[in-house]
Amino acid sequence: MSKAALLWDESYLWGLMACKSLSANHLPYSIIRSEDIRSGVLKDFSLLFVPGGWASNKLKALGESGAEEIRKFVKTGGSYLGICGGAGLATKEGLGLLDIARKPGSQRVPSFSGEIELQFLSDNKMWRSTKSVVFNAWWPSQFVVNDRSIKICAVFGDALPSSFSSDLNTEDVRQSGSWQELEALYEINLDPARLKGEPAVIEGGFGAGRVILSLVHFDSVDDANGAAVLKNIWLDAGISPLERSGISNKITEHKNSSVSAFECLGEGLMEFGLRNFLWFRRNSMLIQWRRGIRGLEYCTLYVMAKEIAALMRRISESEQALFELEINAATKLLADFILDAKRLLYLERLQMQQGLITYEKCPCAITQQMRVELFGSAKSHGGRFREVAAALDSIIFKLLAGV
Repeated sequence: MSKAALLWDESYLWGLMACKSLSANHLPYSIIRSEDIRSGVLKDFSLLFVPGGWASNKLKALGESGAEEIRKFVKTGGSYLGICGGAGLATKEGLGLLDIARKPGSQRVPSFSGEIELQFLSDNKMWRSTKSVVFNAWWPSQFVVNDRSIKICAVFGDALPSSFSSDLNTEDVRQSGSWQELEALYEINLDPARLKGEPAVIEGGFGAGRVILSLVHFDSVDDANGAAVLKNIWLDAGISPLERSGISNKITEHKNSSVSAFECLGEGLMEFGLRNFLWFRRNSMLIQWRRGIRGLEYCTLYVMAKEIAALMRRISESEQALFELEINAATKLLADFILDAKRLLYLERLQMQQGLITYEKCPCAITQQMRVELFGSAKSHGGRFREVAAALDSIIFKLLAGV
């Protein structure tokens, strides 16, 4: 029987989004980790799905032996689906499944998010039953396709009015502003028209296997159009949808005070940003933040904390007790981090009143020192955030996988 695996490592928010989307659409999958891949587990699957996240971190987690196991899996006939960061993992800088690269940051639109049209360039089976050409892209990279044998299945079209570039609504700018002036002010490419005609979904072969790489999130929550594409990919890999989701929706009646306290920490962080006009909600899993703060990281912690609480309420009190030590340790890490994060966010808000700040550039030395401590100095997350996220990630994996 054909089966799908979802690589969990270094996905965090994006892994949760993928799981929710697959479960909501009754698409069967098993979550696996890099250590499982290194142990040869891919022999039991026909499709490997790698969701978003930092491709470089995913590659480190896999190690060379894990990377080679994936190459062997695809080369001998397996299918690989990579979305956003999972697509980046398959490029020549990563696994080398396809001869493509990612555009340098200075040449791409680095901060686009939201609904965007696609122009289908092929009659690929993945487009069956799609109701429109509108999909969701969440801060995508951009491809450079070097191999002419690689099929470009779709290119980007027009951005919809609900979309954003950095913290700018695209329709507001179209009606009242100038992308040229804003690009000079923000010092990055912003105009979504720069995306038009650029490859968004590509397909190629590696040995006997199939590789599908997408810069749009077919796994966005509550996206029926994206779900149709995922279903087609599952069917083409020989995997039939289930009659019901593999994850139970049952909520137990009892309450766990430590879990409730843990959940309140995440809610408190979210409310702090809302009342300080630093972000607002885009959907049930994503926020839109003002340029200059680490909005995605804060959103990640909020969603992960909320998910842990939801998953804990689906298991018995005796099962909850098994997680007590981990929950308590994670609560301490999260509480300490959020306390300092709120101080940082307040300082950053003040800095915004004085001029342009970015995730890496801030005129205040004290603020910058706090940033490095909490998040590290690179764009890919580090610092104390990484420690907190890893603790939450471990709990979620065990709850989802039933470990």
